[in-house]
Amino acid sequence: MTGPTVDGAALEGVAATCLWTLRNRAEESRHPGSAFTDPLAERLQQRISYDYARFGKPGQIHPLRAAALDVALRAYLERHPAATVVALGEGLQTTYWRLGRPDVDWLSVDLPPVIDLRRRLLPAEPRMTSIPGSALDRGWLDRPDPARGVFISAEGLFMYLERDDVLALIADCAARFPGGQLFFDAIPPWLSRRTLRSGPRGRPPSSTLPEGTDNSGLRLSARYTVPPMPFGLTVSEAARVLGRIPGVAAVEDRQPPPGRGAWRPGVLRRVADLPGLRDLRPSITLVSFAG
Repeated sequence: MTGPTVDGAALEGVAATCLWTLRNRAEESRHPGSAFTDPLAERLQQRISYDYARFGKPGQIHPLRAAALDVALRAYLERHPAATVVALGEGLQTTYWRLGRPDVDWLSVDLPPVIDLRRRLLPAEPRMTSIPGSALDRGWLDRPDPARGVFISAEGLFMYLERDDVLALIADCAARFPGGQLFFDAIPPWLSRRTLRSGPRGRPPSSTLPEGTDNSGLRLSARYTVPPMPFGLTVSEAARVLGRIPGVAAVEDRQPPPGRGAWRPGVLRRVADLPGLRDLRPSITLVSFAG
């Protein structure tokens, strides 16, 4: 992928978070000790001129989430090879190309500035359709053929929405796509509250932020605070609340694939799945619809 660079500063608010996740996937793909590979993300990051350092230190949570989606999506397409994939709030995800299945019908739903960036930077694909708009606009529900199977991904999306909107959207998907699946990730309620916290300007005694910076919200660096994330969900709550939605057949907590360091198989990963403690961590959920 070649061409002139594009200024990423045009993206603001929630739309700009796609640059955060892109940076983390690209950096992990470049890491010599990583099993995660995403060469298109590497090239895409180089095409977008942006101050990526404002997102702080790169982490593995986004590439491992992407790898977990790859596993779930491939498994569904093995059973439903003619299925349509709907990527809600897709941002600058490169799942389609990592999948290596050009025969799959793909709907990419995101805000107009992000769709515009995708069209300018990513390869045009005959089976991929871009839909500019909010995932909460139900027009996209009419596009897939439920009889062929539908897999819906919502990577890094639901936490930015209100709780009632998320649950209503899941209910509508369950009603419209019997036999389909929904993949999404969530943050725990304590972290959601942190992102919503407001406070006076200044630093707590242990802060490493410069004098005069805003201490409210969740800061990745002195120059970046993540947008508010009003929707938080624990692993236990997901099974209990989503399981009561009509048309939901199963709710499964999915651990990300092993990574490097603390993300390797071992005690820490097992501890993270203990009752009580697992409700304090971010989660990945796979919802299966009856039918």
